[in-house]
Amino acid sequence: MTIPSVTLKAVLFDLDGTLYDRDALVARLFAEQFEAFGCELTAIPTKAFITRLIELDDHGYRDKRDVYRSAAAEWSLASDLCNRMENDFWTRYDEHCVLDADVRHTLETLASRGVKIAVVTNGGRDRQQRKLDALGISSWLDAILISEVEGVRKPDPEIFRRALTRCGVEASAALFVGDHPEVDVGGALQAGLRAAWKVVPYWSCDHDVPAVRQLSEILHYA
Repeated sequence: MTIPSVTLKAVLFDLDGTLYDRDALVARLFAEQFEAFGCELTAIPTKAFITRLIELDDHGYRDKRDVYRSAAAEWSLASDLCNRMENDFWTRYDEHCVLDADVRHTLETLASRGVKIAVVTNGGRDRQQRKLDALGISSWLDAILISEVEGVRKPDPEIFRRALTRCGVEASAALFVGDHPEVDVGGALQAGLRAAWKVVPYWSCDHDVPAVRQLSEILHYA
């Protein structure tokens, strides 16, 4: 499917899984954790540790405290180790937030064309803002909407409407790009925006919208 030929005045993005590869990030992070805490994880094979934590993480949709508590229970790990690994996770996370060259090119090109750019993300204020700062893109954004701050979460159309208002554009002139078929794509469509699905291997999208594997593909529409 292609996007109707109406000039786009704004492109709104999801953050995790869209502006950076979150699953690749946490896989590297869990591998580092195994090395860091290896002396306390001697009974667990490296691959089993990484694979199970990735499963428990559920692409970021599960609270990290629950992830590590579940792992501790399964492997009979000390409770204090669970807490230390959770804290270590967030300490390491920002260090791994690196902007992909294709994403950088996409954002720079949109900005050079005068297209408004916004991020609409679910999560905590401080944590999501730190990710944006670590990626180095906060200064490029015309609006940042974080669910904890807004008091409303995707897929509620209200958070998308607020983003449009802050960018000063109509829904028909805006495109939302996200990786979750319902939270991102479905929510944006409900709010009247056009949408594109950032393809990920672990979900499928039934909505009749363009599917992009690289973010720069949206530049054909902007």
